[in-house]
Amino acid sequence: MAIDEEQVRNWLMEVDLIREKIYDENANFHYIINFPNNNAMDIINPKSKEDVLIVGCATEVSQEEQHIIKNSPKDLNQEFIWKIRFSLNEMLLDFELEHPNDQLTRFIITEDIFEDGLTKHVLIKTIKKVFKGKLQCIWILGKTYGSIQNNNLPDL
Repeated sequence: MAIDEEQVRNWLMEVDLIREKIYDENANFHYIINFPNNNAMDIINPKSKEDVLIVGCATEVSQEEQHIIKNSPKDLNQEFIWKIRFSLNEMLLDFELEHPNDQLTRFIITEDIFEDGLTKHVLIKTIKKVFKGKLQCIWILGKTYGSIQNNNLPDL
C-alpha cells in the first residue's frame, strides 16, 4: 500500500515544519523541512518503495573543519570515523559516510518508516531521532578536533 502524501503533508504543516516541496524524479513526493529552525531535512517517499517514508539529513563538513581533519594524524582520523560509526549504529540509524583518505567530508543519516507503522507520533519522533544523529556527529567532530585548533591533540 502507498504512503498517503496528503496525510504526511498535513502532519508536517500542523507542526510547522514544511519549507518546500521539491521535484524529484525518483520520488512520489519529496519535502524539505526545517527541524529545528533552519536545519534542512528531507522527507521522501521513493518510487521504488511506495510503502516507505524516508526521513533523512545530509551534512557537509565545513571547509575549515575539512582543513583541520586533513592536517590531523591519520590514526586520529580513523578513530574519529569509527566513533561516528559506532555512535550512529547504537542509535539504530542508517548512515553513509563520505571519507576519502579517512577524511570526513559529508555524512547522510536516514531512517525508514513503513506504511503500516506511520503515524504522526512516529514521524515526529523519527525526525527528532535523525536530527539527534546529526547532532551526535557534530559533537564528536567538535570533541575530536576542537582541541587541535588549540594545538592540543586529544587522547585516542
